[in-house]
Amino acid sequence: MIQKYRQVDGVLLGAIFALLLIGLLMTYSSSAVKGYLYFDDPYHYLKMELVWVTLGLVAMTVALFLDLRKLYNWAKPILYIAIILLIVVKVPGLGRTVNGATRWIGLGPLSIQPSEVIKLAMVLIMARVLATNPRNIQSFRKGLLPCLALLGIICGLIMLQPDLGTTLVIAGTTFFMLIAAGARMWHMVALGTAGLAMVVGAIVAAPYRMRRIFAFLDPWADPSGKGYQTIQSLLALGPGGLFGLGFGQSRQKFLYLPENHTDFIFAMIGEEFGFVGATLVVLLFFLVIWRGFRLAINVPDNFLGLFAVGLTSLIGIQAMVNMGVVTGVLPVTGITLPFLSYGGTSLVFTMIGVGLLLNISTRGKTEEVI
Repeated sequence: MIQKYRQVDGVLLGAIFALLLIGLLMTYSSSAVKGYLYFDDPYHYLKMELVWVTLGLVAMTVALFLDLRKLYNWAKPILYIAIILLIVVKVPGLGRTVNGATRWIGLGPLSIQPSEVIKLAMVLIMARVLATNPRNIQSFRKGLLPCLALLGIICGLIMLQPDLGTTLVIAGTTFFMLIAAGARMWHMVALGTAGLAMVVGAIVAAPYRMRRIFAFLDPWADPSGKGYQTIQSLLALGPGGLFGLGFGQSRQKFLYLPENHTDFIFAMIGEEFGFVGATLVVLLFFLVIWRGFRLAINVPDNFLGLFAVGLTSLIGIQAMVNMGVVTGVLPVTGITLPFLSYGGTSLVFTMIGVGLLLNISTRGKTEEVI
């Protein structure tokens, strides 16, 4: 086991541990007031997050020691299980609804978010399909169409929850994997244009999404409604200045900024550690993305290379979307910040993805899976 850890990408592992540590510190700082008010314990959310981080590290270690040949063969069963979970979440009595979205399956005091499972399942099956018949990617009918059909089914089930943010993350990840697999550029331009049109259609078809767009364009037009989160997020980032107000000195955590320990934890980092702290977090994510894509380029096996592209894209796209929302560059989507936001299923499955990336980094230069 020790020898296996010595073979992993140390830079990638170090960046992940740094993000996890920052996440734990900011979970405590941003949630202490809520913990005291709701549970009479300022450490409540920190304790829960420590449990999830521990489970995530265990899951990462298991993924690190998985036989990637077996994982290649398990791609279809894993996908079927993930699709079943997406269907089950809509079954009355099993799915849990929070803020108008049914995205969780209740398991007693715990819950599982099927969309987090489908992220990894989708990356795995796409890597297998694209690696099995690499020449087909040049053909729209034989290569792109089957991938797009599967993507359409998955995204359709996720949109039923509804969850546009996760849909965009999965679609964006698939887009990068198709490019890495060698898809024709004019196919990808056409696909990107069609995808953009579908996103616009999904926004126009849902009044609440239109209200979010209007709030994004001018949050001060509805400061106590749809624009509230964006305004409070900016009010957190602004006073942070260059070096921040100091650890634990946030003002927005006093119930001004909703979801301050989950979706908007990056705003808390900016408020307490300023531009310097926020930049450090951005650089750590760029470090993870760089090492992930570097690994994808250097690994000799086509399946593992595409798998690494997908796993890295999942982390990178989700991080950029979240930080874009917090800084007011993008509309509010409900996407968490990997490794930093408080959460259960999201953190554990993200750590599984990291474990698989680290697993790929230990492969020999000439060792192939298929």
